[in-house]
Amino acid sequence: MMILGLVRWMQPVHGYDVRRELLSWSADKWANVQPGSIYHALRKLTDEGLLRAVSTEQVGARPARTTYEVTAKGEGEFETLLRAQWWQLHEPPDPFVAAFSFLPAMPRDEAAAALRNRANLLRAGVESMRASLDSDWVRDRKPVHVGWMFELWLARAEAEMAWCGRIAERIESGVSYLPAAMEGAEGWSGWTDGALGGSNAQ
Repeated sequence: MMILGLVRWMQPVHGYDVRRELLSWSADKWANVQPGSIYHALRKLTDEGLLRAVSTEQVGARPARTTYEVTAKGEGEFETLLRAQWWQLHEPPDPFVAAFSFLPAMPRDEAAAALRNRANLLRAGVESMRASLDSDWVRDRKPVHVGWMFELWLARAEAEMAWCGRIAERIESGVSYLPAAMEGAEGWSGWTDGALGGSNAQ
């Protein structure tokens, strides 16, 4: 959607300018759009009839540059994708959640320390985002809604920081990882402290 939307906004536009704009947005960090894949994506969107190549020009010994614009089909596809993201909730995969599901495999002191370290890493990101929000770069040189995006990222990071602190304290308190009704129940003996550790690995 990002590349299709940018071509729609900037058309007619060269792939180089699409790449430069995406890099200025740091889209490789939050939209899973890698700079090296942009030209392939443009060709694929063209093959699918969502974009059309308007012209190709070559200056000197430089590689040929193709100019693109959105087709009527591409316009419809962009609007469909845009509204799907606005009206639906999409949970991105998070490797940390997969690791956290095996919490009992971690020694309690290490798990608590790792959570506090995660909070520190998030805090560093929060400080960087706050600095960006307060800078002329966001305030005067970006659309207002870009600042609102930063506010969303800040809220998420701050919520996770607080969660890390709470859970680290609970882990250190020695609270059981199983509710009383499940302790000793068949099939759950492996979900106690250290039971999933390396000594039991097959």
